[in-house]
Amino acid sequence: MRQTVATILREYGPFPDVVQIGGVSYDGRSIWIATGHRLCAVDPGSGKLVRSLDLPANAGTAFDGRYLYQIAGNRIQKVDPADGRVIAAVPAPAEDASGMAWAEGSLWVGQHRGRMIHEVDPETGAVLRTIQSNRFVTGVTWVDGELWHGTWEDDTSELRRIDPESGQVLEQLDMPSGIGVSGIESDGGDIFFCGGGKSGGLRAVRRPR
Repeated sequence: MRQTVATILREYGPFPDVVQIGGVSYDGRSIWIATGHRLCAVDPGSGKLVRSLDLPANAGTAFDGRYLYQIAGNRIQKVDPADGRVIAAVPAPAEDASGMAWAEGSLWVGQHRGRMIHEVDPETGAVLRTIQSNRFVTGVTWVDGELWHGTWEDDTSELRRIDPESGQVLEQLDMPSGIGVSGIESDGGDIFFCGGGKSGGLRAVRRPR
């Protein structure tokens, strides 16, 4: 396993009326952050909030190229980003569902204290398979065929690249002391956007190549 210290490229926030960030996603133009009762869009260039959708948004967020998916308690809601309309919902795989990502036609949903990542059918909510972790899972993302997840446990936090079959940790980026990860999403290139939990902030972290 390769282990290095994460490089923080930029910090975003604080944002107006945002006291906590759960899920994080990226639609190619905006960074979406789940803030409890709103799903907010952040312009990655200016760092400012540009839109918000009023809906339950307490944990993971994902984007499939057209729709947003948002964990809302014990459900995953499918949301039209144009107007915030909820067009479908499926059961979440666990009560402590946390991070979420879209890849290869499936939702990949973290189970926080259960220390798992579930591949979920977005149409039915059925769990297709489960990957076991040995740390709390606080965010999930796929990029270039790599599965990464965030952790935050015992006041330490990391970004981990794992084998999607075995769950073995292949690479680990240790976050600086005092900085946690409450959600993670790739920009499709060299950056991870990471939520900062109750700090209400957002960070851009370099993805190693």
